[in-house]
Amino acid sequence: MIRVVIADDQAVVRAGLAVILGAEPDIEVVGEAVDGADAVRLVRDLRPDVVCMDIRMPRMDGISATREIVADTTLHTDVLILTTFDVDADVFAALEAGAAGFLLKGADEHTLLAAVRSVAAGDGTLDHRLTRRILREFGERRRASSAPAGVAGVPLTERELDVLKLLAEGLSNAEIADRLYVEPTTVKYHLAGILQKTAARDRLQAVLWGIRTGVVDAG
Repeated sequence: MIRVVIADDQAVVRAGLAVILGAEPDIEVVGEAVDGADAVRLVRDLRPDVVCMDIRMPRMDGISATREIVADTTLHTDVLILTTFDVDADVFAALEAGAAGFLLKGADEHTLLAAVRSVAAGDGTLDHRLTRRILREFGERRRASSAPAGVAGVPLTERELDVLKLLAEGLSNAEIADRLYVEPTTVKYHLAGILQKTAARDRLQAVLWGIRTGVVDAG
């Protein structure tokens, strides 16, 4: 069962998300937060698997709340950012804060449910309307702001690099296995090594590490 907390300052949005998510047999909505501070409190109290987090909320915004949740090593909660605004600055801030996924609120129910399940599984997600542009611009900003860090201290094997580059293309484990002519279990093994060596919480953050260090070409 995937346990979810919904954080949004609009009651009608919280209610709508709760109806959609709560209707699924493998998802349980365990709490609703009215702002970022409330979300942090609920996560610490309820220990959900996923938080569906709005960005623009009073008292504490979703970016600040995400940063607090991710920074707390006692928690094992991933954050899926849901927002009405297709604003690059918001996406970059969410990714830097450690969000495992980013989805526009205009997404259909199927996409929302898939995103929640993907984040809960440790796969991460980006709205398909944002992925290519955001990853490219994220890489450009990171490379322009500072020199790549940590590459020498976090070596990946040649096969792990192959897997990471295919992850950046948005391929699933099965698709990567087909591309590399290996078993899906082998892909999972290499993915586990990538996450451990890069200290990434999920696949999305591993890809961002690759872009930030220059290992992955986001162009």
